[in-house]
Amino acid sequence: MATVLMCRRLPGLSRVTAFSTTAKHKAQRGSSKSKKGKQDKPGAAKAGTESGATIQLLKPQDYRVLYNPAAYARGRAGSQQHVDREASQALGDMFTTRALQTFPADSSQALPPIKKALPKAKSNMLLEQTILATLCKEKEKQEMHNSKEDPRVFQKGRPEYRSLSCDSAEPAQTLPAEEGDLILQGVDGCEGSPGILTDSFLKLSRLPAERRAALASDPRFSTLCHHVVTAIRLFSTPDLIQILKACVPLAVPASHPLLDACEAEFCRRAWDMGLEQLLLVADCWRCLDRSVPSYLGILFSFANLHWQDLTLPQFVQLLYIIGEGRRAPADLAQKVESTILKHLDAFTLEELGAICLGLFKSLSGISDHVMRRIADRVALQMEDMSTYALVNVLKMLRYTRMDHLPLMRELGKVIPARIPATNIQGIMHISLTYSALHFFDENVLAVVAASLPSKVSYCRSKDAAKFLWSFGCLDYEPPNGEEFYSSLIKQLHAKLHEFSKFPEHLLTALLGLAFVKRFPEELIDFALREEFVRITGRSKYELSKDLFTLGKSVEIECPTYQGSRLPPQLCQEFTEMVSSFAEREIYVRPEIVEATSLLESVLGGPEYVKNHMILPHTRSSDVEVRLAMDGHPIPFNFKDPVAAEKLKGMGVSLTDDLMSQLIQGRAHNQSPTGVGNEARIPGQEQGDAAGTPCLGGALPAGATSQVVPKPGLWQPREVRLALQVSNRNHFCYGSKRLLGLHCLKRRQLRLLGYVVVEIPFWEWFPLLKRTRSEKLSYLHYKVFCPALLTKAG
Repeated sequence: MATVLMCRRLPGLSRVTAFSTTAKHKAQRGSSKSKKGKQDKPGAAKAGTESGATIQLLKPQDYRVLYNPAAYARGRAGSQQHVDREASQALGDMFTTRALQTFPADSSQALPPIKKALPKAKSNMLLEQTILATLCKEKEKQEMHNSKEDPRVFQKGRPEYRSLSCDSAEPAQTLPAEEGDLILQGVDGCEGSPGILTDSFLKLSRLPAERRAALASDPRFSTLCHHVVTAIRLFSTPDLIQILKACVPLAVPASHPLLDACEAEFCRRAWDMGLEQLLLVADCWRCLDRSVPSYLGILFSFANLHWQDLTLPQFVQLLYIIGEGRRAPADLAQKVESTILKHLDAFTLEELGAICLGLFKSLSGISDHVMRRIADRVALQMEDMSTYALVNVLKMLRYTRMDHLPLMRELGKVIPARIPATNIQGIMHISLTYSALHFFDENVLAVVAASLPSKVSYCRSKDAAKFLWSFGCLDYEPPNGEEFYSSLIKQLHAKLHEFSKFPEHLLTALLGLAFVKRFPEELIDFALREEFVRITGRSKYELSKDLFTLGKSVEIECPTYQGSRLPPQLCQEFTEMVSSFAEREIYVRPEIVEATSLLESVLGGPEYVKNHMILPHTRSSDVEVRLAMDGHPIPFNFKDPVAAEKLKGMGVSLTDDLMSQLIQGRAHNQSPTGVGNEARIPGQEQGDAAGTPCLGGALPAGATSQVVPKPGLWQPREVRLALQVSNRNHFCYGSKRLLGLHCLKRRQLRLLGYVVVEIPFWEWFPLLKRTRSEKLSYLHYKVFCPALLTKAG
């Protein structure tokens, strides 16, 4: 059974096996039919023979399995299921046939002498081991993303790309290895002869792969390259392009002097070349993995001046080059958008994926209008789109934070069946799209979680981190939660050496785990060590807030933790930094200012209310109120009466436009998730101030801390309320399901003894347009609800 499962998703291999099995059955049927028809048709026997010969031709001598292991796509779900069944049946037939050959059905001969049976059994075992090893190798190829070749799939969709791109595949007709020796022997006689040099390079590029690999260490090849460099001004532009194209199959190193000379010469000639030639040369540089910023700058300037002459394939190829070069010319942005709209219905689906990938890689901004038009078309034709192209569209959707509900709903129907056949990086990007857009689709996430443990060994540190972040951000515990999380934690341990180079991945992973109450102590100890904290300071990302959130969460939720901790001075610096941001961006939000001001009126003054961050590491505000056990408010905010007066006097004009934004939300700020997911709000459960234990448990990859409720930090004669004036960005799209960070915050507030009181946006925002008395009545009920004192007591 395990063998059959491993065979799935290997269409190339399965088809070869299936041909041999099918051929045998057809030959048997053909033979029986020929016997039956001999008396009626004189030519029947001959026909039967011809039929058998035809089946043999299904596997000619030069038959090759064409298989692209790296692409995410495996075609439509229906065809994939057909391939899976074919592969399983084929491999099953192979093993069944071998077993029947070893142990015939005739009982008198079923058990041959032991000495004769052992070699056959050993042979069959070796055969199965060989097949399994082949399958494992093919599976590994399938799971590995080819970052150079996969983005070029769109070039196979139109014949026009042949003149714009360099074919990096093996030459169709190779030359004998001896031909290479003859060419190299005549190297000295071709100096200063561009035609001979060009012809020599083209012939050498058609040698067998092993012979081409040996050229790098052959001094005669170095001499040939030197001849090209010295005569480079003598070459015609087409000949020089041919030499550059030949360098791709010859695997000339990116830093080779020949390429230095070619780059300088092409930069010199660029303005005298055509756009087709410029794009072809740029594609060669990509195939050679050589960074050529000066050449690309000239290409982009040339394209800008001749934009009206761009054909559709040239435009798509240009965007591919822009993406691979990781730079987007600002002066082309408007022209790119208008051209996308112009050709939108004419692009193939693979070209749409290539366009989105180019924009994503170059961090090119794109208007909501253009992105929505692309998403409209993809939503209608998603079943016909390869998974790789679809994932590229999702990347751009994520980058623009586009809330396109029809696309996300269609994705939920199409993508689950494709996930098992998608490689690990593709699945990661799918998961990340859901979390980045705050779109909760339990069916998709459950399929991802089910498929991941068997693929987890192929996760890079980045992949493992993004999976943990995605599930933690959406606060999702899959049915196989323990297996899912423990396998990823184990992979983090295996990739520990990578975190010195990519510290952001470790912090991303640990925060995702913290959201769902998992705290692997060994990894946390590593992340909070002084040397790792120093590494984070050198990162191109701002990681101090993540360190702060992790460190403080461990303090609150893991009282038995004995590992490294953040220094108090560093925590103070982080607190001041976060508080400064909150004063500028959070405390002044209209819905919070209004709630604070009205609560002062309800309770009797600013000394009874405090708008601040009880837990600065959670990066959101709380409106704190304290009540005695008899229900009377307790004054406590005396530290800064001037600030309290300023807050009281701080007014925001609630215009119709502002209210519309608050209640309906702006399109670009909304983050999609499944509509109708009316999940719970943890903060609404005002009892259980002690909190709940951590689900960490014993994990194979390392110990995890259990959350132990802390004793109250103040006298039980008072109740501390933490009012949460939430907004739609705290929840999954279209639902009442809190995101992971905000679940973590409410959980930690309860562990510290606070009673969490929700003032959810779907109740509070509509009230902002109602009368003052209605708002006061609502807040009075929230604060003085009898259940609060009963449960707190």
